[in-house]
Amino acid sequence: MPRLENLKKQAKLILRWHRERYYPVAAQIRASLPRYRHLSDREILARPFKLSDAQQLIARQAGFDNWQALKSGIDTMPQHAEQPQAKAGIAVTAAQLFVADIKASCDFYQERLGFSVVFVYGEPPFYAQVRRDYGVLNLRCVDRPLIDPTLRERESLLSSYMAVNTHKEIKALFLEFQGKGVTFFQTLKKEPWGAKNFIVKDPDGNLLLFAGPAE
Repeated sequence: MPRLENLKKQAKLILRWHRERYYPVAAQIRASLPRYRHLSDREILARPFKLSDAQQLIARQAGFDNWQALKSGIDTMPQHAEQPQAKAGIAVTAAQLFVADIKASCDFYQERLGFSVVFVYGEPPFYAQVRRDYGVLNLRCVDRPLIDPTLRERESLLSSYMAVNTHKEIKALFLEFQGKGVTFFQTLKKEPWGAKNFIVKDPDGNLLLFAGPAE
């Protein structure tokens, strides 16, 4: 049977993740607390968040309206002779792109593709991370191309894949990038397997696939 002390520890962990701006926790908050449902990850992590909010999240995940209801009803929660160990879940993935100039790449992803810079590391900088919504890209500075540019273009060797949920969004994203003068390796097209996608080429020749449903 779940113990109240364990649930309290879970709530404190959620609170600590929010304070540390751990992005995956934003998805839990948005899914469990209706007042955060319309906010982006960044907005959720910028809002005040108290232990009582974290406790409410834990309660709602357990099927109760609030923390007091969970405390009153904890004895009704399912009992198991043994609690199986939780399966580890992957919270986020990130492609790693090799670039010649960290600052120039960060400027491109911010100004042309609408990403925000999460961090820049090194002096001079040699590593950075950018993100847009749930799309995360790591940028690693190298002094020479690691992939033959001719081979990359001939074989359409992709460096990353990012998806949106609807056909309207993929069209809107394409038009947004087009309006900012982005260089396309492939413009928006419908594929035989029922997707619509386009490919952006960044200043270092990395090919970035953006995809969505055709209908």
